[in-house]
This record gives sequence, C-alpha cells and structure tokens, in this order.
Amino acid sequence: MSEVRGGMWVLTWRRFRRSKLAVIALIYVGFVGALAIAAPFIAGSKSTPIPFGPNDVDVANRLHPPDAQHHFGTDELGRDVLARMIHGARVSLTVGLLATMMALIVGCFFGAIAGYYGGVADWVVSRLIEVVLCFPLLFLALAIVAFFGPSIWTIMIALGLTTWTSEARYVRGEFLRIREMEFAYAARASGARDSRIIFRHLLPNALAPVLVSASFGVAYAILTESALSFLGLGVPLPTATWGSILATAKQFIEYAWWLVVFPGVAIFLTVAAFNIIGDRFRDALDPRSD
Repeated sequence: MSEVRGGMWVLTWRRFRRSKLAVIALIYVGFVGALAIAAPFIAGSKSTPIPFGPNDVDVANRLHPPDAQHHFGTDELGRDVLARMIHGARVSLTVGLLATMMALIVGCFFGAIAGYYGGVADWVVSRLIEVVLCFPLLFLALAIVAFFGPSIWTIMIALGLTTWTSEARYVRGEFLRIREMEFAYAARASGARDSRIIFRHLLPNALAPVLVSASFGVAYAILTESALSFLGLGVPLPTATWGSILATAKQFIEYAWWLVVFPGVAIFLTVAAFNIIGDRFRDALDPRSD
C-alpha cells in the first residue's frame, strides 16, 4: 500500500505543477513562510537588514509615508510598518497552520469513529456536526474568544474547535467507502486491533480529500484571525498582526493609505494563494485530470 500511495503522490505532484498559477502560489506561500520564520533576523534590531523592531516607537516619525528608510511607512506611533508586517506574518501563519492542524486532528478522530463503526457512533457524530454547523462559525469563534479572553492560543483553539466539521465529513465518507475493501478485510482477518486498522491502514488512505480541505482551512483561519484582530478580539496589542494594522488604519484612512494597502494586499494574496493551492490540489487528485 505504501508503494501505491507513493506513486499516487508523485502523480499528483506532476499534475499539480502543470498549473503555473498554482506553482506561483506555492512559491509565494513558501516565501511568506520563510519571512515569518526568519522575522527576528530580518527586522528586530539595528544589526538586522531592517533596523527596526515591530514595537519600536518613534513619535517624531508617526504616520510617515513610505520612503527609503521606512519602505512601508510608519503607523500612528512611528513604528515601522514593514517590520510589523513581517512579524505579523508569523502570527497569521502560526494561527492558520496550528488551528488547521487542530481541526484535522479533531475532525479525523470523529470522522474515523463515525465511518468505521457506523450505527450509534455515526449517529452521534453526525448530530454533533449538525449542532456545530447550526451556528455561524465566525460568531461561534467570536463567542469563544470573548468568553476566554483574546490571545493567540484562544484564537487557535476557537478556530480549531469550530472548523473541524468539514474534515470529519470527508473522513467519514472515505471510511464508509474503503472499510469494505480487501485490504481492510485482510487487516481484520489478521487479528489487528480496531485502533491499528483505523490509524495504520484506513486513515492514510482517506487523507487525500482531507488535505485539500485543510488548504482551504488555512486560508479561512488566516482570514478569521485578521477579522478578529480588526475587531479588537485578536492577539492583544502590541503584538503585530495584519488585522491589527488594518484596525489602526480605520482612524487614519484618509491620509495614511499605506496602513490599508500593505496589510490588505498581504491578507488577500495569502488567502488567495492557499485557495489556489487547494483548488489545484483537488484537481490534481482527480484521476480524470489531464
């Protein structure tokens, strides 16, 4: 089975890279990820390429437009917007990736239980999914953050606990399909425990559509974190986030255009890139794809 899965992923990558737009989106995500990882070494002190930290206040240069010294301008406290953008990428990607990982873990667990055992387990999980979907996800996340207080961990947990339903439904559907295949019967006949059958044999063969959903999930998590920060319920200040920079821009939008344009474009491009990757990945997994 591992050789078959390996061949499938090689073929999927060959199909994926035929789309130049998807490859560009993947390169862009890699570039933003590299910036986020290296943020302290790029913008953090006078010895870094950008000699400003994200929270270095310089009131004398407040709301300074972009120039050779401050390439993206400064905010209302004179902080360098480019430095805050680079450090803000760490928050956005951390929240997006960890929240999606949490959603994958929860969704795969419940979906696997429902799809493998069926019956009462399937009914309970299906009703639980319906209950979560009854509430708009943004408002449910807002309620969790408002109740427990805004922090990066609260936001990740809130997003993880409200976005797992898609992964659960995908895994459940795949389990219902593959649990009757020959390799599943062979695993049962060998006397393997249910946990080994589920996580060693069935789940790896059910992950392909889940990974597509995860790519869209990262985009949604980044967008939601930015919305929460914009509303003042995101990561507490003075931690730099793209959403908090936009929130500041509300007061100065008439004469500080750079506070709107740069974080807005960053959010748009990052969310669009993850959506493009997910969309192309879905097409690449289709055996009817050219």
